[in-house]
Amino acid sequence: MCVTSSGRVNSGSLNRGPRDAARNRAALISAAREVFATQGFAAPLSLIARTAGVGQGSLYRHFPTRESLALAVFDENIVELQDLAADPDSTLDDLFRLLVDQITTSIVFVEVIKPVSFGDSRLNSAGARLTDLLEGRLDEARRTGKIRESVTAEDVILAIAMFAAIMERTAESSRKEVAHSAWNLLVQGLAGPAAAG
Repeated sequence: MCVTSSGRVNSGSLNRGPRDAARNRAALISAAREVFATQGFAAPLSLIARTAGVGQGSLYRHFPTRESLALAVFDENIVELQDLAADPDSTLDDLFRLLVDQITTSIVFVEVIKPVSFGDSRLNSAGARLTDLLEGRLDEARRTGKIRESVTAEDVILAIAMFAAIMERTAESSRKEVAHSAWNLLVQGLAGPAAAG
């Protein structure tokens, strides 16, 4: 916070300094999640810096590219999914519900799981983490007929990417309603005959 010579508080960019680097980084990730969700993935990075209350220099020190910022936001999503997957009582349905919620509220998730995403190997690697996470739950789902035996983790990722593309083009005010309908249709397509009937 900056105080002017007249004693007024300047509420502009708050550069918290190097000792607060971790707090700056967290603020930037939170701001990116919010701005990308409302303005789209092409939103100005300067807006993210302003929303976080830091200068653009601080943004670029932490995240030199838009893609590196996207990866940081995506990583938080993956950690949340990993925590859920680590719970022995969680199911594939639980993971799907969390994924749908993340995609509905996070445009970055949409960008990272696109089948072709920037040609950036780091983003491809991030998508692979999600594939590995899902694979751990698919065996049980196949055995119980929740998912057809032929369905692979890559198939599920493709279905999620299709769902994400719908969300990307849906107005924020309608996303939850559209998400419910679109995801139900995709799950029916993945389900075994008994589950679909």
